[in-house]
Amino acid sequence: MAEILLSLTIIGVVAAITLPSLTGNINERTWNTQRKALYARMSQAIALMPALNGFGTLTEGNESTSAVDTAAETFITEGLSKVLKINNICDVDHLADCGIPTQITTMKGETISKFPVKMSELNSEMVVVSWNDYLGYGYRYSQLDTKAAAFETQNGESIAAFYNPNCAANFESRTTMQVQPYICVNFVYDLNGNKGPNTVGKDIGFITVYDAVDSNVVAPLPLMSNAGTFTGAEAANACKTQDSESRLPNLYETMALFVNRDLIGNLTLNGVYWTSKLSIDGGNANATYGSMSNGHTASTPRTGSALVRCVKR
Repeated sequence: MAEILLSLTIIGVVAAITLPSLTGNINERTWNTQRKALYARMSQAIALMPALNGFGTLTEGNESTSAVDTAAETFITEGLSKVLKINNICDVDHLADCGIPTQITTMKGETISKFPVKMSELNSEMVVVSWNDYLGYGYRYSQLDTKAAAFETQNGESIAAFYNPNCAANFESRTTMQVQPYICVNFVYDLNGNKGPNTVGKDIGFITVYDAVDSNVVAPLPLMSNAGTFTGAEAANACKTQDSESRLPNLYETMALFVNRDLIGNLTLNGVYWTSKLSIDGGNANATYGSMSNGHTASTPRTGSALVRCVKR
């Protein structure tokens, strides 16, 4: 009897140690499968829309009107719902009715006690940006701080949409640019509604859509931390070293991290980061970087150094 009790005790201890890890692995695989399926459905839906701008079109002069509150809702009801099966649509004052959690945890582990309800609460630099380079040349940009709306899919995901009705096209066609004008809509999704853990990188993630016409859709899953600082030539190998399943993000994926900087944890994203976009300029190999400080992107020689944040699909 003593031996049986001892064996049962050992089994219980081992189970207590291994069960949380096993459950966590199962959850992670489930979330990854759901995330990829959602990305596929959203990409297909966006591809069916002839243009993403113009729903609830606004101008800088009428931000005080109710249209600022309803532009995202108009985009969902008059545009997205025509190409995607949606069960329920909620305005900014009733996001919880669509399963949007009131409190979430960033990838860094910080608590956001109030779910973002407008574009500036994703990242203040998305709405107003002003900076000067080392030569004194400046850039000024502002866009309307439209409020979010939400919807539930037939598969049970809860999704909040942050919409720019005046978004432009052809983001990647330029060598030096700001990303903000080309962000048409940024979706923040919760794969299981109000159920936990409501944590970015687990059941919560984001899908960012660029360009009003021939749109590009990305849904990068960033690793928990930077890989470090590397030259442009070293950047891709840095991701393979950090995590064999990760890779260097492309231009769209890198700037999606900028858009959702505060959800990831803004103290973990600060500075200039390499993208996988390469080019040749005057016979020299260049790589494109993206700034997490202000959304600026530019091409520069690969001999220079910048930070690397790797992502998974």
